[in-house]
Amino acid sequence: MSSVMRLPLFHLYGDPPDEQAFDFIHIETISSRSSIHNWTIDVHRHSNLCQILVIERGGGKMRFETTTPTFAAPAAILVPARVAHGFWFQPSTEGWVLSFTEDVAQMFGARSNDAVTRLNALAVEPVVPMSNVGQVTRLSMLCAGLQEELLLSREGFRLAMHGYLALIAIEVARLALARGPSGAVTLQPADPIVDKLRDLVERHFRSERLLDFYAATLAMTPDRLNNHVKRATGVTAGHLIRQRVLTEAKRQLVFSNQPIHEIAYDLSFADPSHFVRSFRKYTGVTPQAFREREGKIS
Repeated sequence: MSSVMRLPLFHLYGDPPDEQAFDFIHIETISSRSSIHNWTIDVHRHSNLCQILVIERGGGKMRFETTTPTFAAPAAILVPARVAHGFWFQPSTEGWVLSFTEDVAQMFGARSNDAVTRLNALAVEPVVPMSNVGQVTRLSMLCAGLQEELLLSREGFRLAMHGYLALIAIEVARLALARGPSGAVTLQPADPIVDKLRDLVERHFRSERLLDFYAATLAMTPDRLNNHVKRATGVTAGHLIRQRVLTEAKRQLVFSNQPIHEIAYDLSFADPSHFVRSFRKYTGVTPQAFREREGKIS
């Protein structure tokens, strides 16, 4: 039997998962948790928590799925729910880690949640550099205000915390939109059909590849679903399904020592050769070459 390294699933780092977490907002300094772990946050996931990090000083590198971006102050970092991530901070790095459940964004109203819900799209490039001290100072003040509301729990603190979160999300979204290639992403309201599709794919991607299954579950024809998703996201529904399978394949290649044939069967490919052909088609390399290239953090 092969030895497999599972990606830990936490609520907050080190805490057991809490699938019932609702209307949850938490903020802490980077040093408060990282310093006791030798400034290393091992690769893990959160099932329903999004995170925004504000780097005031210091820097380091992170694992974001199978990539290893570096970062340096001043900067913000976006981490959507369910993404594999970890951090190697330079000692004495300081700043803030803001965590919130996905449902929080839905409580702001019809359009005021746009900045929060679109952070997932902006997080394709997780590191958001800041060009001047004024930007990080404003974000730091907002984070300090949020922490004060959390710690003091005064009258109306829940509403105040939602307000601070919205302001922080808007500020980071503006910075992300201004950084170049990501400027093509606009703050449009989240699409409910796309959100439902993503949720279905997350639950069924190992066993269901066919668009017919997802279309029928959403009471749509495959063509209508594909066209709707293409208008909303710029890619087809089939692309979203394939990308989720590909993401999982990359995770298992990088974060485990599972034999490639076991990964193929775990992801419901007909046989290992089919898996190898499909992986090479969409990445340009074989699974083994990808594992050798990305399996070690440089």
